[in-house]
Amino acid sequence: MLNIKVVTWSLGVFTSISFVVCVVFGLVTPQSLNMHQFLENVLPAFKWLTIGGFILGFVESFLYGVYAGLVFTPVYNFFYKKWAMPSK
Repeated sequence: MLNIKVVTWSLGVFTSISFVVCVVFGLVTPQSLNMHQFLENVLPAFKWLTIGGFILGFVESFLYGVYAGLVFTPVYNFFYKKWAMPSK
């Protein structure tokens, strides 16, 4: 069984860190290699290389992770209860 708080916070922090890594990668590589277009497409109202855009993207990334944790954990726990092998 998964703890919903642990999974939700873990995924929120993971997606936020991933966002920062993507932005840093975009700053140190040529424009043809970075992900600014992808980030602008998946994060509503995100604009590349603005402080407001960075903060908004960071928060949106965290919220995407929180959403994934809030949906995934109950689904996982449901199937775990239904199909897991009983421990002896």
